[in-house]
Parts: sequence; C-alpha cells; structure tokens
Amino acid sequence: MESRPQFALSRRSFVVGASLAPAALLGGRLLWADAADGLSNSPLVYLTPLQSNGEESRCKAEIWFAYDGSDIFVVTGPDRWRARAVDQGLTRARIWVGDFGVWTQSDGAFRQAPELMATGSIETAADVHAQILEIMGEKYADTGWSRFGEPFRTGLADGSRVMIRYAFDG
Repeated sequence: MESRPQFALSRRSFVVGASLAPAALLGGRLLWADAADGLSNSPLVYLTPLQSNGEESRCKAEIWFAYDGSDIFVVTGPDRWRARAVDQGLTRARIWVGDFGVWTQSDGAFRQAPELMATGSIETAADVHAQILEIMGEKYADTGWSRFGEPFRTGLADGSRVMIRYAFDG
C-alpha cells in the first residue's frame, strides 16, 4: 500500500483554499484602502526602521509627513536615527498610519493602525523638495507650518535637514 505524501492537496483543501483566495485578496485591498485613506487624512505616521535581522528598532516616532500619491516623505535632521539608519543601509521601515499622540504615551495603540512596509532613501532633488514642502505647507497650515516651514526649507538647502522618501514595498 502506497502512502500519500504529506504535501498532497486533497480536492476538499483545494476547493476551500480557492474559495478563500478572493477574501484574502479583498482583505489586502481593504487594508491598503484604509492605509491610503489614512495617508490622505492623518496628520501623523508612526515609523520605525528595521534592523538587519528584521527586528524593529527601539526607536519609533510619530512624525509629520507628506504623501504624494505614491510615496511618503519626511524631513529630519541628518543626525537623527531615521536618517542615520538609511545612511547605514538599514533602509527597510515599518510605518503605521494614524494619529495616536506621542508614541511613548500611546500604549502601543498605533500598532492597531494600518501598517505598511517601505524602503527609505535620501531624496536630494531640489524640485522634489519644493513639491513636498508645498504639500506639507497645505497639510499643516493650521498646525504649525508657519513655525516649521521655513526651517524645513532652509535646512534642506543648507544640509542641516534631509528628506527621506519611503517607497512602499510591493
């Protein structure tokens, strides 16, 4: 008597799996829809770089961002951990979309928000800087842009700030 290999797929398993596949795809689309809606409406994202072993960094932050319809952009000091991580080749990042206040006081609530994986790179093109700062200016007009807009602009020009582009992983 011949035994079946353990990896054999029964007709029942195939039918059940095939019937669940559209739901799994729809679930992914719904998650992306939630994240895309949040990227359009939320004032904050929560971000952590991933270490070379895939573990999250201890450093996390709630940060202002711009979303141009395809990527997320943040402006930060070149000595800040976000920029240092990218400079060190730790370009993978986990991003949660939503507003839960200061991350250290959120009791981890941001982890329930839509989550995206992205790859960071330093954006150096002046035209991109101008476009993203314009988006940020509109987005944060009522929440402090009058105070931070010019330091972001001059900082990008003189190198005391950098812009990081986070492109979503497929």
